[in-house]
Amino acid sequence: MKLKALIAASTVCLSAFAANNAAAATRDYISIVGSSTVYPFATVVAERFGRTSEFSVPKIESTGSGGGLKLFCAGVGENTPDITNASRKIKSSEIELCAKNGVKDITEIKVGYDGIAFANSKKSEQFDITLKDLFTALAKVVPDANGNLIENPNKTWKDVNPSLPATKIEVLGPPPTSGTRDAFVELAMEGGCKQYPELKAMKKQDKKKYKAVCHGIREDGAFIEAGENDNLIVQKLDANPNAFGIFGYSFLEQNSDKVQGAKIGGVVPTFDAIGDGSYPVSRSLYFYVKNAHADVIPGLKEYVTAFTSEDAIGDEGYLTDRGLIPLSARDWKLVRNDAVDLKPNL
Repeated sequence: MKLKALIAASTVCLSAFAANNAAAATRDYISIVGSSTVYPFATVVAERFGRTSEFSVPKIESTGSGGGLKLFCAGVGENTPDITNASRKIKSSEIELCAKNGVKDITEIKVGYDGIAFANSKKSEQFDITLKDLFTALAKVVPDANGNLIENPNKTWKDVNPSLPATKIEVLGPPPTSGTRDAFVELAMEGGCKQYPELKAMKKQDKKKYKAVCHGIREDGAFIEAGENDNLIVQKLDANPNAFGIFGYSFLEQNSDKVQGAKIGGVVPTFDAIGDGSYPVSRSLYFYVKNAHADVIPGLKEYVTAFTSEDAIGDEGYLTDRGLIPLSARDWKLVRNDAVDLKPNL
């Protein structure tokens, strides 16, 4: 309900202030929404920015990537966000929604990489699973012995793979509005789905059905939507050693005394494994800037410059201490040029 109210509010009385950069803004702080995964990184930048500059500390809300982009694309004006964080790339449908509502000049900023951890309590055994195991455990429908699609019958991990324990499948994960959810179904679920030859063949025959099958997560209680608060998932895993959770690597690193990441295809989610791409469930992290607000909202350009500085997201940047996997030097220079110039690049 909170997200719907925010979207409704952002579409009411939209100011045309950004159409005329000579107009003065009455909002004296930067408004940021979006990804729960990018949220802790953005919060660190915002707090430093408030301490070391003449500008107010930006206001950041964790709405999920999808929810943030809806708010961001609702229009131009002080009742809409200046920036939205995202743990996935903006979709073409979202770019179209932005354009429809007058949000046309947007700068995409890639800040680094993150892995999606499949984690459980350190009180329990560390799993070593495959993408196929993850799909077989969490998909809404799976192939039976004859290749026919049936409702997922697997109750325990041993049902999925005889080498795994006979514990109940119980996974706490993000809701559909989350970029983590989007990335997980694309990288992990679809990655495992393609391990079934009959499902891989479906992609050529019926792409729509293939996507529905590969991205469909079961709704019988084995997968539990736990909201956008990744810290809450960590707390629940600590309290329930049999459960698993899905969240960004940064939360795994920050809570390494309580939880551990499962090996996926024999690879542990680590800083280096995510950075070199050997960990199979890795993704890019972004934020998007509404350029129409750049000369109106105090500090917006300066915040973007601060976030993309080498001091923040470089190899030795302070955000790497929080779990952000840095860009290559070449990619950082490209991102930095777009950020400093606020070059529209979508």
